[in-house]
Amino acid sequence: MSTSSTPAPLASPDPAAASCRIGARGISRSFGPVQANVDVMLTVRPATVHAIVGENGAGKSTLMRMLYGLDHPDSGTVVIDDEEVVLSGPRAAIERRIGLVQQELAIIPELSLLENLVLGDEPAHLGRVDWKAARTRADELAASVGIEIDWNADAARTSIAIQQQVEILRLVYRGADVLILDEPTAVLAPAQADELLRLLSSLREAGRTVIFISHKLDEVLHIADRITILRSGRTIAEIERGEVDRAGLAAYIVGDSEVPHSEITRGTPGEVVLRIEGVSADDDRGIPRVDGVSLELRSGEIVGVAAVAGNGQEELAESLIGIRAVSGGTIRLGDDDISSRSVRARRRAGMRYVSADRKHEGLALTLSLTDNSIATPGLTSLARAGWLRRGAVAERVSSVLGRAAVRFGSASDPASSLSGGNQQRVVLGRETSGDTRVLIASQPTRGVDVKGIGYIHDLLRRARDEGAAIILFSEELDELRELSDRIVVLHRGRISGEVDGSSSRAEIGALMLGEHHGDAAS
Repeated sequence: MSTSSTPAPLASPDPAAASCRIGARGISRSFGPVQANVDVMLTVRPATVHAIVGENGAGKSTLMRMLYGLDHPDSGTVVIDDEEVVLSGPRAAIERRIGLVQQELAIIPELSLLENLVLGDEPAHLGRVDWKAARTRADELAASVGIEIDWNADAARTSIAIQQQVEILRLVYRGADVLILDEPTAVLAPAQADELLRLLSSLREAGRTVIFISHKLDEVLHIADRITILRSGRTIAEIERGEVDRAGLAAYIVGDSEVPHSEITRGTPGEVVLRIEGVSADDDRGIPRVDGVSLELRSGEIVGVAAVAGNGQEELAESLIGIRAVSGGTIRLGDDDISSRSVRARRRAGMRYVSADRKHEGLALTLSLTDNSIATPGLTSLARAGWLRRGAVAERVSSVLGRAAVRFGSASDPASSLSGGNQQRVVLGRETSGDTRVLIASQPTRGVDVKGIGYIHDLLRRARDEGAAIILFSEELDELRELSDRIVVLHRGRISGEVDGSSSRAEIGALMLGEHHGDAAS
């Protein structure tokens, strides 16, 4: 336990006087035959917000890991305050006032927000934690960036948005003036994302430097002073604010390839296929997360589910496919009560599932693309007398991979050989091929790049037009508005409202935060 929350002054050059607060000079990094970064150049100026964008596999994460000392370049150098440096590890980066906020927050739910802020660097007086001094410092930090935080609140009972703010302030508390943020708005409601962007602006105005990694191009164009585009591990361009619009930025990201863009179309709903009646469900700790949800889903329509992370959408999706038992209510597929049926039985009846966790639930990464493509119960046409029919299997694999436009070498290659976006396409191709009555799609484009998102959206629309009833869980509000015929909104496990798919972001965002329609500007 330290005696002061203020880090000791560094002997390094004054960051404000440097033309490059942090960057890279010709950095390359390979993992076996895969080149993650190739001669990357990056210059992040002091007191700016610098965005890093690129497709999946473009090398963004590897570059950030090297800037934070979690990985080391094969060649080239990291630059800090105009000097080439070798970072032995994260501690060396922290000593140079560099902090990293990853997508998985490091907040400890059992502690208060104040305890999380000062953990490991508590101010002390006479050998004991000086909580008064800690609170004073916490209030000063929050006020300096124009936000208010209830520091006495238990972390477990606060929103993801508040936890994220605390994690950012924790880095500032420890003296960081370079903040690397990896997809920070991915799980936030629109109003929360706007608040975070305001926080980043305040940090910039206070002289701090922010590296902002995001797939959300509108946010990048709104907040960034400068944008670096990576493609296939290489630096393609560094662009100043105002030099490019959204379409131009997307074109930079994908190169000469056309950015898939489909005209927004709505479905033609048919008969009710799935009835959810008063369904409740608990999380893994036994805490109620879904509270009396009722909903009907018709063939030929996409029903979106909007919610801020942690409001029951994950538990509801898992309950529908049978991964999680319901604690109350019923689920009916057609006229059949399937509430207590197994996942296998539900899949045999025509229910399909795109898990938010493709690596552990959607695919068997060590198995071949062939094995993954035929992993659907009830495909009796693939076997005869207990033996797989090679011709039928080959036809099925060709259909699945072709339907989803998967880029692959050989069908015998393991699923792990594909990029994340192509792995997700395999899942979508498999789950939408054949007799799909109900498709439960949970975060189908999470972590997928611009081009991959276009393909996945096309697959979902195609499945809808073929008669599938689709329930789409997504934290991307624009995705829900683009794809959904109607949108139901969850807040604290209950449906807080239902709106048309063309409703405004503000209206949907207000419902996500538990507000009424009239509380949001249209």
